[in-house]
Amino acid sequence: MFKRILRIFIIVLVLAVLVVVVGGIVGFNFLRDNGIKQYFASMKPPAATVSTTIAKPSAWTPGVEAIGTVKAVRGVDLAVETTGIVKDILFHANQKVADNAVLLQLDDAVERADLDAQKAQAALDQASLARAIELTRRGVGSDSTLDTARAAASASASQVTKLQAVLEQKQLTAPFGGTVGIPRIDIGQYLAPGTAVVTLQDLDTMRVDFSVPEQQLALLKIGQTIRLGFGGEDRPFAGAIRGIDPKIDSSSRLVNIRAEVANPDGKLTPGQFVQVRVELPEEQNVLTLPQTALTTSLYGDYIFVVQPAKPAEAAPAAKPEEKPAAPAADKSADAKPADTKPADAMKPAADAAKPTADAAKPTDQAPDAAKPAAEGDKPALVLSQVFVKPGRRNQGMVEIVEGLKAGDEVVTAGQNRLFNGMSVVVDNTIDPTKSANKQADQQ
Repeated sequence: MFKRILRIFIIVLVLAVLVVVVGGIVGFNFLRDNGIKQYFASMKPPAATVSTTIAKPSAWTPGVEAIGTVKAVRGVDLAVETTGIVKDILFHANQKVADNAVLLQLDDAVERADLDAQKAQAALDQASLARAIELTRRGVGSDSTLDTARAAASASASQVTKLQAVLEQKQLTAPFGGTVGIPRIDIGQYLAPGTAVVTLQDLDTMRVDFSVPEQQLALLKIGQTIRLGFGGEDRPFAGAIRGIDPKIDSSSRLVNIRAEVANPDGKLTPGQFVQVRVELPEEQNVLTLPQTALTTSLYGDYIFVVQPAKPAEAAPAAKPEEKPAAPAADKSADAKPADTKPADAMKPAADAAKPTADAAKPTDQAPDAAKPAAEGDKPALVLSQVFVKPGRRNQGMVEIVEGLKAGDEVVTAGQNRLFNGMSVVVDNTIDPTKSANKQADQQ
């Protein structure tokens, strides 16, 4: 009977132990999962590092931008006027030639022979005219003979002039000074009239043709400054508008503009693509931001403004334990006169002033001790998403027409994964408006 009761007691005890162990494991897992959920629910995301700029009014130079084509002020493809075989080429590629310089010589042997024969005939006709004049003066010659001689002499002289012009057509000359291109013919080649020989371009001054919409025609006038470049924001060449077409193209609604640009270094080439900007009068007090600060979405254009976070509660009062430091210093200062040496006893006034000076030291150190606390009390920074209305753009800057106030601190870099109300840390060591190479050179 006793053994049976003992066995039942042992079984109950084992079951109780198992219940306690299993219950403890289940309770522990429940508390652990609950604690993890509460930890992540109350955990704030880390502050994102951003670069900012302060919005302030500045000077703005508006302009009209367009795409243009470069041409030489004087440029032509030279061609021969008559037939012939190339005898001599008197230029080479990219040579600078003067006005009326001979560039090509065709075979002119036949024309020279005809000219010499005609010159001899002209000399004979001139002698016959002189005899007829002399005979008429003596009264032995008729007037009809004199008129015939005079007509023959005039015809011979005109024929000489004609053959001289034909002979000159066997030469190709430069109509103006400039730079010649690559020859398109070879020695011994037979040329027909109109065959292109070479291009001649005056590269000292270039002409830029471009078009603008009719809405911007009122902003342009003769003599306005233009700047042009090959791409990007750099426009190193400057010129002026020389002509505005008085007619607007009815199909494209564009008006043609022509400008001239000096090209002393020869960097501009005829036929080249350029980006043109017509400079308009400068405007003041325009709010601008770097284009990197503006984000475009389906809902509109917006920026992120950095603002101090609103405090959740008032700052806690100062702890009273931090104040007794000054009395302790006073006690230590009061103990010093008792330990003074006999040599110092002759200066009671100086010794009496020491405690006062020593007591003032903790007061002087109090502001230094308060500096870390002041740094720790700096308000956190949060983001505010603001929708704005952008305007004109120029040289990496964009005009903000609505939604921005002067003095706002705007994020210019690091907008990825930012959202409204997010905590941020400002780091302006990197300027996104400058290239990485320029910033590396400055550092």
